[in-house]
This record gives sequence, structure tokens and C-alpha cells, in this order.
Amino acid sequence: MSKMRSPLGRVRGLGSAHSGVEHWWVERLTAVALVPLSLWFVYSMVALAGADHATAAHWLARPRNAVLMILLLATAFHHGQLAIQVVLEDYVHNESARIPAIAAVKLLAVLLAAGAIFGVLRIAFGVIG
Repeated sequence: MSKMRSPLGRVRGLGSAHSGVEHWWVERLTAVALVPLSLWFVYSMVALAGADHATAAHWLARPRNAVLMILLLATAFHHGQLAIQVVLEDYVHNESARIPAIAAVKLLAVLLAAGAIFGVLRIAFGVIG
């Protein structure tokens, strides 16, 4: 594998997408982090099945649940953005279309994550419930 890279590419650790090993590692780390967070979320949703809005809001207002929910949201949106970026880099060959598409995906992921986290914080700090 390393024989197929140029000497400069081997020094920098860059692949064909020019983002190198770091992108690959971050994608794997977020995937690993999502396993326990997703299990916690599924367990919590099963436990809350049939609960009313006030009960669910009270559950989310607990500091541990709010922090875990924020971690889940941030990790999931970041992981999803990384995955879509890889797809765009691999299958959109027109650079003038690929770069704006990647930027739009990153911006959308940040906006959606921020909105979701803001909602969790509003409930956690008792603004709504």
C-alpha cells in the first residue's frame, strides 16, 4: 500500500482525498463513541415508552441525561457529516460542485447540531418543559 504513495504523500500521510489518516481516525473514533451512546439512548427511550411530555422533559433535565444527549447529538452529527463528506469526495468528480457540497453539508450539520443542542439546553435549564 505504501508503495503506491508518492514520497511526499507518505511523509504527509495524505491519501487521495488529501485529508489523510486523521479523517479516517476521527470517523472510527466517532463510530466507537456512538456505540455506548446509542445503547444508552435506546435503553432510555424504551424506559420512557408511554411517558408523557412532562416526564420526558424531567428525564432530559437531569444533568447526566442532558450531557449524554448533547454528546450523542454532537457525535452523531459529526460522524454523519464525515461519512457524507467521504461519499462526496469519492463520487462527485467535478471539483466546482464537490467543494460547495462539502461546505454545505458541514454547515448543515453544524446548524442542525446547534439547534438540537440548544433544545436540550433549554429543557435542561428549565426554560421549557
